[in-house]
Amino acid sequence: MRDRAGAKRVGKISSQVELFMETHTHFQKLENMMHSAPIVKLTGARVAIRHGESEITLPVKREFFHSAGAMHGAMYFLALDNAAFFAVNSLVEDVFVLTTSFTTYLTRPVSEGRVRAVGRVLNQNKTQFLAESVLFDSDDREIGRATGLFVRSRIPLTSDIGYQ
Repeated sequence: MRDRAGAKRVGKISSQVELFMETHTHFQKLENMMHSAPIVKLTGARVAIRHGESEITLPVKREFFHSAGAMHGAMYFLALDNAAFFAVNSLVEDVFVLTTSFTTYLTRPVSEGRVRAVGRVLNQNKTQFLAESVLFDSDDREIGRATGLFVRSRIPLTSDIGYQ
């Protein structure tokens, strides 16, 4: 398209596409970062990231059970914390964020299928982010939830930590 003077116009749409591509690349690099983490490789967790949101899936395995035959709370925490963490880090493109506090509620046991944690940013200010995550079983019943505070660290997002 050309403007009135006949010069080629770079439209609003092309700048939006550019921004989308940069953001999409950031999300993809965050996903790669999570999938490269040793604990994630051990558990088989997966992530999908969007702007201010993320979704973690985790298979329920007998290796994750406590003595009473259900998944240990540590796995609930892993899914809930990662969901909130990646929702926050989707908004921060230069450094790794840190969890500074995380309140977790485990409301129902699970012993089969997959769990899915959905995280989203609730609020942010100059120094911290507030995020929540909700954990569901394979039948979409809520089995846990959490809220946490996150801050920017001094750890740059680089290939050294799997951000590639």
